[in-house]
Amino acid sequence: MPGLTNQAGGESGSVDARLKASQQTWEASMTRRLDALRASLHGRNQAHLAALSDARFTENALLLTYWGREVQVAWPSLTACYADDSTPCSTFDSAMLLYYLDTADGTPFADRWIGFRELPDGGFYNQAFQGYSGDILARRFGEEPEILADAARAWDGSRLPALAPLAFAFQPLPRIRLALALWPGDEDFAARASILFDAASSHYMTTDGLALLGSGLAHRLLRAASG
Repeated sequence: MPGLTNQAGGESGSVDARLKASQQTWEASMTRRLDALRASLHGRNQAHLAALSDARFTENALLLTYWGREVQVAWPSLTACYADDSTPCSTFDSAMLLYYLDTADGTPFADRWIGFRELPDGGFYNQAFQGYSGDILARRFGEEPEILADAARAWDGSRLPALAPLAFAFQPLPRIRLALALWPGDEDFAARASILFDAASSHYMTTDGLALLGSGLAHRLLRAASG
């Protein structure tokens, strides 16, 4: 999982030799899944797909924002690149984008936050998800919430004052919202943090994919704090 969560966080550097074989196996599997996703999407109407996913469409592409950058998904090849410099998206990011497009059904935001355990089949993996998302953020920022606030602003987080002592909302994809809630530690209680999801998120991504978006948020915040 560490190599995959690093990719979820937008890291593209070398990986530990122990993880290289498993990462290569995962990438081969994901390439096959990308082919299946492209086959599924090829039969869809481009304009309707854009409306369901809140993307913009042109004759040759769908345009949408992914972690703050505009991405162009070419049509009909369904290959993805960043619009500002035409850099191809990684296998991981391409998969996330195509899963999003294939799952999107146009459901509006619920404007209600839920934990990972409340996602479809999320209860079974909730402890693992908390371990590589909220727990690592609580350890890093529990005694330094002001550093977390700076990191959140670096990723265009918007304050959610009613949710927790320190909480921010993020939008990695047009119809997916995540929230980070931090309860700083004190002399009586250890710090705790949770990554939450808009209750409509499962209409736009599989539960596994939402776990990776949550992990990606955690790693982005840690990287922003390290400067």
